[in-house]
Order: sequence, then structure tokens, then C-alpha cells
Amino acid sequence: MKKIFAIIAMAALTLFAGCNKDYLDTNPTDQVSGTSIFADAENAMTAVNGMFRLLYVNVGSSAGWASENSGLPAFILVQDLKGEDHVMDGEGSGWFYYDYAYNTFGDFNDVRGHQTRMWYFFYTVICQANYIIANEETMEGDPDYFHYVMGQAYAVRSFCYMWLVQTFQQNGGAEGSETRQLPGVPIYTEPTVAGSVGKGRGTVQDVYEQANKDIEAAIEHLKKTSLTQLHKSHISLQVAYGLQARHALVQQDFETALSAAKEAMKGQTIGTWDDIKTVNDVSKKNVMWGLSIQSDQVTDYCVYEHMDADSKTTYSAARHLIGNWLYDQIPDTDSRKAWWTAPLENDTEDEKAVVGVNKWGDPGTEQGSIRSWCQKKLVFIDAASGTGDNILMRAEEIYLIAAEAACELGQYADARKYLNSLGSKRDNNYTARLDGMKDDKTLNPNTTGAISTLMDEIFFQRRVELWSENPRLFDIQRRGLCFNRAWSGSNHTALCSDLTSKPASANFILWIPKAEFDGNENMDDKKDQNPSQGKGK
Repeated sequence: MKKIFAIIAMAALTLFAGCNKDYLDTNPTDQVSGTSIFADAENAMTAVNGMFRLLYVNVGSSAGWASENSGLPAFILVQDLKGEDHVMDGEGSGWFYYDYAYNTFGDFNDVRGHQTRMWYFFYTVICQANYIIANEETMEGDPDYFHYVMGQAYAVRSFCYMWLVQTFQQNGGAEGSETRQLPGVPIYTEPTVAGSVGKGRGTVQDVYEQANKDIEAAIEHLKKTSLTQLHKSHISLQVAYGLQARHALVQQDFETALSAAKEAMKGQTIGTWDDIKTVNDVSKKNVMWGLSIQSDQVTDYCVYEHMDADSKTTYSAARHLIGNWLYDQIPDTDSRKAWWTAPLENDTEDEKAVVGVNKWGDPGTEQGSIRSWCQKKLVFIDAASGTGDNILMRAEEIYLIAAEAACELGQYADARKYLNSLGSKRDNNYTARLDGMKDDKTLNPNTTGAISTLMDEIFFQRRVELWSENPRLFDIQRRGLCFNRAWSGSNHTALCSDLTSKPASANFILWIPKAEFDGNENMDDKKDQNPSQGKGK
């Protein structure tokens, strides 16, 4: 192993360099004072906090394009933009628009591109987790802290491997044995340093098995500690069950998804409109897991600098909108419709000069969100200080997982119960709407088609409730779907229909970065690269 692991090793070792903070401080930090901290479980908490801080910083920012690579929240945005429900109203400054327009095929050659940055990001976090896990047999100290620390590391490693396999390998409805034998991603379970030998791709099934083993280990450790969640960025037992439920959906293991979701629900509360008016605050009662960005931890770039149209610090000079087909399906009685600006009359470039900014605000002004379908859900708490938390799991998602799994298992009454628990909090007329859906687990393959079955309704609720929080593309992949943005009157500015209208399209996955092939002697770009991308692929 040469180049790529030399970079990862340096990043990991940087995390273990001088820090005088209290070891029990739960404020995120990316520095710890030497690998000796792993001798004691309480001291090892600093490494845990460093691992979680990695999730929202630009790992290896010297590579460039920092505004597009601000950690996990940026990558969630990338994978959501590649679906049909998230629109950019123009190219703006270019940030993220190329992902939205499926115009990044050549970026695997560039160390700044998302292919390289995502690969590097998740393997760097895995490396950090591996440093912690490597000390499982020798770490001493308070058993509560020991099990808590190990639970965090195993859960994060599981999370990262599932992200990697969904991003760099097409599962396309992963129930088939043939799909599971497709190439996966390299698996590392020990710390890597400069000179470590690189691994081959293995199979999708290999990755699933590792992720499942890791999340099971995390759950077992977290069951054995009295520490619940020292910081909202950490993973509680219920969050670990939530991750297990997510992973099981990808693998079409609906029994596990349902049982894990039931465990994850314990003690959780679905938020009211006041809790979700903006989704940016980890202190809300419905938030299970999130990255709390404190004023002294604010990074140079964050996803809200692209998403918040009213922020004067916006980098994108383009706004993020909901697809108007999906918006039109939301009943007027549904409170969530206020997450987006209602359609405006004369909302065109020509009319803007006539009606002025009071009718249509410019991006990056206090009226930037005055634009048809513009999102107001994911914004700064305080733009001046650059604060705003990134939410990674809410109780609402767990209810939707339970509803989907129960529906797949033919447990329609239970599926309706879970769905109604959420829908009735959003729409006073929801019970009548739900009554109109027939008990059927069939999902309409036309993603802008009729919503008539219970499964159609479950996915409609996912698309609205979790808009730009959970990547829409991942749902498209795991269900073996495709989509067409060119519906009648579409507000999309990049249609890309020839790239997205084929199930299990090669365009839905990223190419493995060239830097990995250059540095990994056990991977060959002629044999191990992902399928060709482009029209009809």
C-alpha cells in the first residue's frame, strides 16, 4: 500500500497529536495526546470525540474545493441532489450543481472531486474507529466508559461501510444473490499506516456482513453501559438500533429492520411542527443523533452556506428547491408544506426586473428564499456566527422504517399504525388520506406516478419528511428504481433523463478514485473499476 494509505495514516496520526483538554470533555475535538490514551477507557473518550468531529470537517482540506467537501452533511446533500425531489434553480457558482446535473464522471481523476473526497473521508473515519477498536482487549478503566467507547467505534465503522458500499457499488434491490456477489469495497478492521498493504474489493455481501457484525457489536457494548448519550453527536443504544434498521432495509432484511426499529423507538417522540419548523437543532426532543456545531467549532464551510438562501454568506449563488411534482402532492392541510415557498406568480427571470426583489429575492439576501419552491427547512440557526446543527437521525425516520418493514411483511395494520403516528402530527386530515390507500406492498415504479398503495404512501411520506436529510438516491438504489425529471411543467434545471431513467443505472454510483488504484497494489483499475457511466448506462 502506498499513496492513499499514506495520506490516511497521516490524517489519523494528526488526530493523536498534542491536546490539553479534559479527557472527559464531550465537546468535539480532533486532537488527542498520543496513542497512550487508549490504555484507559475514560481517556479514550477524547479519541471518540475526535472521531465524531471528523464527520463535519473537511478532511484533507488542502486538496481544494473545500466548500463542497465539508464532511458528511455535504455528502448527504450530494446524494440527495442526484434524485428527482431536490432541485437547484441554476448553476450559480457551480458548487454541487455538477453533481445535480450528473456531470462529474471525470472527477475520479481529481483529488478534489467527490469520488476521491468521499472515499478518503469514510476510510479516514474508519481508520480512527480502528485505532479505538484495536485496543479492545487491553483497554482498562471504568467498564461503563469502556463499553461506551467501544460501542461508538463499532457503530461508526458500520455506518461508514454501509455508506461506502451504497456509494461505490450498485445494489439495485439487494435481495438477489447475484447482486450480493458484485464487487464491494475494501474492508479494513485494523489501523492502517504508511506502508500498510491495501485490500481488494471483495463482494457486496462481505461488506454487509462486516457492517452487520459491527453494528451488533456496538449494540452489545451499549447494552452494558449505564452511559446513555454523553453528547448528541454520540451514538446511543437507540441510535445504534436505528442504524441497524437502516442497514437491514438496504439488505431487504425486513424482519431485522422491524425488530430493530421497535427497539430504536423506545423513549422516542415524534416532533410537533414547532420541533421541525427548521431542522437544525439537536436539542429538539425528536432528534436522536446529530452533529452539534458549537460557536468555537464552526468550520470554514458548511452545508447551510449553500442551502440557506437568505444567508449573506451563501457560496452557491443558487437556491435549493423541492421538485414541484412532489410539492404539488403535499396536501394544503399538511404543515410541512411551509418548509418551501409557495409558487409565485410571474416567477421568471424576465419578471424579476419588473417586480423587484420584494417579489423575488436574490440568493444570499435576507429575501433570497422568496422564490417558488425554495427550501426553508435546512438553514442556519444564526448565520452571523455560522451555527446550525446537522441532524443525522430523527424519531420520525424510525417510524417510517417500521412502517415500510411491516408493510413488506404483510403486517398492514401495524404499518398503518406507525404511519398514522407520524402523519397525524403533520396533517389533521391524515387519517382520511391513509384510509384511501389500499393494503398492498407494491411500490409504483413510476416515481411521479399515482400514490395508491400503502407502500406508495410510505415512500411519499419518506420523500417529504426526510427531504435532503436522508439521501433520496439511496432509496432509489435499494428499491431498484429509476426516475425521470422531465414531468410536465418540471422545475428542474438539469433533466438528465437519459442518465437516470434506467433501473440500477451505473450513473447512480461513483467511480473509485484513481488515487486508490495508484496506491493499492491489490486493486487494478482495468478489472476493479465500476461499470462505464453515461447515456443509457
